[in-house]
Amino acid sequence: MSDFIEVHEVKKSYWLGKEHIPVLKGINLQVKKGEFLLVLGPSGVGKSTFLHLLGALDRPSSGEILYDGCPLSRWSDQELAAFRNRTIGFVFQFHHLLPEFTALENTMMPALIARFPREKARKEAESILAELDLSSRLHHRPAELSGGEQQRVAVARALVTNPGVILADEPTGNLDRENSQGIFQLLQRLNRERGLTIIMVTHNEGYCSGVHRTLRMVDGRILDGSR
Repeated sequence: MSDFIEVHEVKKSYWLGKEHIPVLKGINLQVKKGEFLLVLGPSGVGKSTFLHLLGALDRPSSGEILYDGCPLSRWSDQELAAFRNRTIGFVFQFHHLLPEFTALENTMMPALIARFPREKARKEAESILAELDLSSRLHHRPAELSGGEQQRVAVARALVTNPGVILADEPTGNLDRENSQGIFQLLQRLNRERGLTIIMVTHNEGYCSGVHRTLRMVDGRILDGSR
């Protein structure tokens, strides 16, 4: 496997009034295509900030992130939005499903934003929901779904444009033990069967044995980035 994502001396800081707050303090990382990488650490160390930078939802204060050798800094906001939509699927701790839409409609949305023909978007969404054992829930709204089903719909939504990368931010943090294991096993299966590159951030050390590599983030730095 070749290096697919490269991170070089990435730093991120914010200003709160006159106070300068450094969050990421120089991250270096290489991720192989098809790798399942876990970034482990407690709340407040910069995991989510790092994931947002990897997903081109925000720009670093300094440093560079490259996908397949292409620096994200070269792209305009519009180009980054198009890149996100076709390349990256996001799964968050809270599913962020729109309550007025069905599971099928929620899943279709990224494809419609990517300007898939409506019928193609519907077929792709139905296929993925079936793969995730949700065929009987297509026309249910989020309030009619269990927590585990809601998060599976969120995973389906992340997959509908056939991205190469899944970025998962505490995707099991709002679920009970059984549903948490189910979502993690689903991510493992998607990595194994589809060859997806998955980067998951969590505070749960129980997932370390189920991934290719685990990194530990402490105070805005990755401490054990060796292969």
